[in-house]
Amino acid sequence: MQGPGTLDWTPQWHALVATPVATALHAGVADVLAAPIDPDLADTAAFCAQYGVLMQDSANCVVIAGRRGDSTSYAACVVLATTRADVNTVVRKRLDARKASFAPMDDAVELSGMEFGGITPIGLPAGWPVLVDAAVLEREVVVIGSGLRRSKLALAASSLAALPGAEVIDGLAR
Repeated sequence: MQGPGTLDWTPQWHALVATPVATALHAGVADVLAAPIDPDLADTAAFCAQYGVLMQDSANCVVIAGRRGDSTSYAACVVLATTRADVNTVVRKRLDARKASFAPMDDAVELSGMEFGGITPIGLPAGWPVLVDAAVLEREVVVIGSGLRRSKLALAASSLAALPGAEVIDGLAR
């Protein structure tokens, strides 16, 4: 596999990922390449423009908090950078929540063990559903976060469906 864009991709990801991501990768979650980036360019649009990665080859992972009464549940949504997750309908229903919204930044960072702007579906807490939009799996290779703002991962899009807790959902994104 070759990573997209002009990045210096390497299979030596060990120093380029957050601790929970490293733990998951050591467990054999996915074959990935990693590349260092300027952390000021971690946001998708700036990243793609600087490093020549197509937006449709970049996938975003967002943490959603679903609430019903006093109970809060979390899920991660993986969608192409050209789309947005349907939080208020699809994700809310999947979480059986009365209300669903993007998790507060502090909660997402603390619970995931990853940096905001670098959260990835690899290495998330056990029990979290990882909802993957079916359109993501139509790409050959996608670029995702590494758990850190200073690097990115590239992997076969199909491997996202094999992550612990992964559920492929048609129409998750619009």
